[in-house]
Order: sequence, then C-alpha cells, then structure tokens
Amino acid sequence: MYRSGNPALNDSTFEKSAYKDAPWWEGYESNMMTIEGVSEKTGILLLITTTTALATAFSMPESAPLIILGALGGFIVAMMVIFSGSMNPILICTYAALEGLMIGGFTWYFEVPLGLTGIGLVAAILTFMILGGMIAIYRAGLISWDRNLAIAVSSSVFAIMMIYIVSAVGAITGWFHVPYIHGAGPLGIAFSLFVIGIGALCLVADFDFIERGVQRGAPKQMEWRAAFGLMVTLIWLYLEILKLLAKIAIATRR
Repeated sequence: MYRSGNPALNDSTFEKSAYKDAPWWEGYESNMMTIEGVSEKTGILLLITTTTALATAFSMPESAPLIILGALGGFIVAMMVIFSGSMNPILICTYAALEGLMIGGFTWYFEVPLGLTGIGLVAAILTFMILGGMIAIYRAGLISWDRNLAIAVSSSVFAIMMIYIVSAVGAITGWFHVPYIHGAGPLGIAFSLFVIGIGALCLVADFDFIERGVQRGAPKQMEWRAAFGLMVTLIWLYLEILKLLAKIAIATRR
C-alpha cells in the first residue's frame, strides 16, 4: 500500500494487526466501513468546527485567548489520535471543536484588523471547491496515486512543515526571519499556491487510502478515523487559502 501524504492516515491505519486487542474487527461483516459513513462523519466534524469558529469570531477580540487554546489543544489532541490510533468519536470531535476556535480567531484577524471583509467565506468556498474538484478528478481516474507521486507529496509535506517550524522558531525567538514565504510579493504568493497544490494532492491520497480501507473490509469504527484524516487536510487547506487571499489582497493595495 502506498503511503498517504496525511500523517493521520498512515500505512498501519487499516492493518488488522494494529488492533490485536480490538474485538470489533471480527464477526461484523455487516457493519463495515463505507464511503457514505465517512462522508457523514466528516459532515459532523465540519459542523462542529464551523460552529465553534463562528462563536469565536463573533466574540472577538475578548475571546482572543481561545485562539491559543484551540491551536495548542488541537495539536495535542491530533497527536494523541495519530500516535494512539484512536477512533474515539469524542476525542475526534474535541479536535474539531478546538480547531474551530483557532480558525475563528484567525479568520477574524484577517477580516477585521486587516480589513479583508468576507475573506473567510471566500476561503471556505474555495476549500470546498477544491474538495469537490479532487473528488471528481479521483473518481474519473484522471490522476493515479502511485509510488512516485506518493514519495513526491510526502517529501513536499515534510519540507513544508519544516519550513513552517523553522519560521515559527525564528519568529518566537526573534533570532532570524525566513524571507519571502509570508510576504505578499510574487514569491510569497507562489509559495502559497504550491502549498495549496500539495494540500489538494493530499486529498487525493486520502480518498485513495480510505477507498482501500473500504475494499479491505475495515470495521465501521474506522469511519471516524478516516473523517479525522480528511479534516486535518481540509483545515490545512482552508488556512493556506486564507493566507493566499490575504497576500493577493495586500499586493493589490500597493
């Protein structure tokens, strides 16, 4: 099986041997994971994230501390889900709620202090357009998720994450600044477009990985884990699109 570009859906996610003590794997042939089930769970998580995001955005700036709570809490919960292989819906819904706190705060920052009214709605629409487009491309067989593409996407995701980590460390310590990637110039916009492109390919990887799980008869509990993996990618895409739109808006003002 090819490795997914999404760390939330690694090669062992649908391996029976990874759940030796899970009694629900055997004897439930009529209770298997389905594409429809994953879609339903993803819809629930999206509703939770949207609700907490709107609640945070409309209560800003008083709720500003919730941004830090959402970012740190969401990261910690995501790591718990990824490394424990958890399929606990409460834990995964908690992740969605915490990410909503972060998204709502960031969106408010772009909309109000930066004066980019409506940018959040546009970013959300573009995110779902990319999701729909990738589903159509995948279902039409116009893109093949092979080993070479898997290696290229995984390497790109790792490189992007390292760039962001180094940039964050430099910003927090004040020791250095990574040029261009956060700027509103041509290189900054090109970098954002590249990241969004990689994020879109990660969606295709997720679809392929989930379909393989369905074909292998994974139990229905896996639908929550699959929905969690999709949410990780969708939230990343939304934030990257938000930053791209901000860069373009700032560049046009100059």
